[in-house]
Amino acid sequence: AEENLADYIDVFCERNYFTVEQMEEILIAGKKHGLKPKVHVNQFSIMGGIQKAVELGAISVDHLEEISQEDIDCLKNSTTIPTILPSCSHFISIPFGNARWMMEHDLPVALASDFNPGTTPSGNLNFVWSLACVKMKMTPEEAFNALTVNAAAALELSETHGKIALGRKSPIVITKEIPSLAYIPYAFGDNHLERILF
Repeated sequence: AEENLADYIDVFCERNYFTVEQMEEILIAGKKHGLKPKVHVNQFSIMGGIQKAVELGAISVDHLEEISQEDIDCLKNSTTIPTILPSCSHFISIPFGNARWMMEHDLPVALASDFNPGTTPSGNLNFVWSLACVKMKMTPEEAFNALTVNAAAALELSETHGKIALGRKSPIVITKEIPSLAYIPYAFGDNHLERILF
């Protein structure tokens, strides 16, 4: 915080890791130093972490492979962005998040890679897009929205990123010739990118 090296503080709130009480202590300590809360929660179990994260003003709650109606109700009445990490589910063979149920409750679901050496050694968002469609029953358009507009919101970048518009800083992706948007998650093993304009 003194060297301005981070904007957020993140805690993995889960059985055998950090309890809800420990998460609260860590997030409050971070907030005292100007770090905004984000939480990895509900990967394996439901233990009240979402409610406490929302109470403490978490920008996003990530994972959500396990989720309850109480969690959904809590998120619905908040500005916290629910973020699902399907390539993590794929790599360690755990259930996929129930994006359809969340979207039916009008939650702004975001998608991310969770790129890390332990549970997701890939930052390939084309693969995340495909998993969201095939395993989580999102339409290609819903998943695209989750990877762009909603992902920008989960990073507090809604004013500058997530959409292509005048004054925005979003990169523009030019693909090779494809028959439709849905072809990208369909042909997930192919590289469709021709060029990225920053």
